Amino acid sequence: MANSRSAILSLYRNLIRESRKWNSYNYRMYALRKIRHEFQQNKAIQDQGKIDECYNKGLETLQVIKRQVTIGNLYSTRPLIIETIENKANLN
Repeated sequence: MANSRSAILSLYRNLIRESRKWNSYNYRMYALRKIRHEFQQNKAIQDQGKIDECYNKGLETLQVIKRQVTIGNLYSTRPLIIETIENKANLN
């Protein structure tokens, strides 16, 4: 299955969008760093088979993130101190 550039960019945007929904700061930031790192690391791949493999792995990861966000949001916790500092900085 040949994945177009637009499909891959759409996958990237969906992964980022879903990761931002996490209530937990640590999970959210880890997921965002990991997604960016993986896409940056694999941006120069030319082999279509490897591209398809990475794309399918990304789709599976997206489904995992969606499930984990739903489960994680069922059990809310107090915000970390770093989150309150960031929120105050964004308000000013």
